[in-house]
Amino acid sequence: MVRRSVFLGGLAALGAAVAFPLPSFAAGHVSLAMRWYGGGVYELATPGDADIVLVDAWIWNNTGFARFNIPKPPELSSAANYVAYLKARNPKSILVLLTHDHGDHSGDYIELLKALTDAGLPVKTAGHAELMRVGYVQKFKDAGLDPLKLVVNNGQGMNFGGAATAGNVSLRLVPAVHSNASGPPPAGFIIDMGGTRVYASGDTDEFGDMALIGRRYRPVLGVYSAGGGPYTMNPEDAADAARMMAVSYAIPVHYGHNPLVLGPEAGNRFKVALAKIAPNIGTTIFVPGQRAVLSLPPAT
Repeated sequence: MVRRSVFLGGLAALGAAVAFPLPSFAAGHVSLAMRWYGGGVYELATPGDADIVLVDAWIWNNTGFARFNIPKPPELSSAANYVAYLKARNPKSILVLLTHDHGDHSGDYIELLKALTDAGLPVKTAGHAELMRVGYVQKFKDAGLDPLKLVVNNGQGMNFGGAATAGNVSLRLVPAVHSNASGPPPAGFIIDMGGTRVYASGDTDEFGDMALIGRRYRPVLGVYSAGGGPYTMNPEDAADAARMMAVSYAIPVHYGHNPLVLGPEAGNRFKVALAKIAPNIGTTIFVPGQRAVLSLPPAT
């Protein structure tokens, strides 16, 4: 595998949205932007922000900045500011993925969907079928949202191995080893966008079938929960998961957002562990609010 080059947006990305410059790519590589919102929540975007994918929805209530001693950017500080931030980027599609319903992933979910819908933005959402059809259906209705229009697959959501599309983004739902307050199993996602493929682990422990997910879907980029503590795998386990899945690029998230998980040191621990066991896998260690443009090979 070829280590990818990375263009870092730098800490200037903590401010208002700006068009990102494209890096110099290796032949055949494509660009995909990622912005970490703190905790396990992040954004993926294709060039020109044509397609924006949000992995989980805890944004203005997200507490993932304080332990990094970084102020939360204004555009991530309220629903109104965030909607304005997305609207100014003029996306052709916005897809909100929900891995599970714990508060540090779903805390702003309904308010976000309502605000985006009311603003006339092209938004869809995806998650486990029972979460979409049972766990959240009354919450959708209470907010005046129509799940038949909002949820992928005409309101049905997805089950493991199932597929969905929204705009130019294609999804597959994959298992995660964690829990869900409302009952349906938690999940991760395989995301095809911009010509490359991403594995979003959601909250999970390392588990043997990650190797199968890697062989079956061949993700290029893996984004892994790495905060340890009572809830998920730690940085060393997350690095081993990346090795097991044979991704070419791996990024750790889900740390620094509450006192029970690891703080900023988790990122460096992940980087050190990855260098020891899979030195051919590239990585970028983010700080909350940072945006980077990754140069990635296409999906195969």
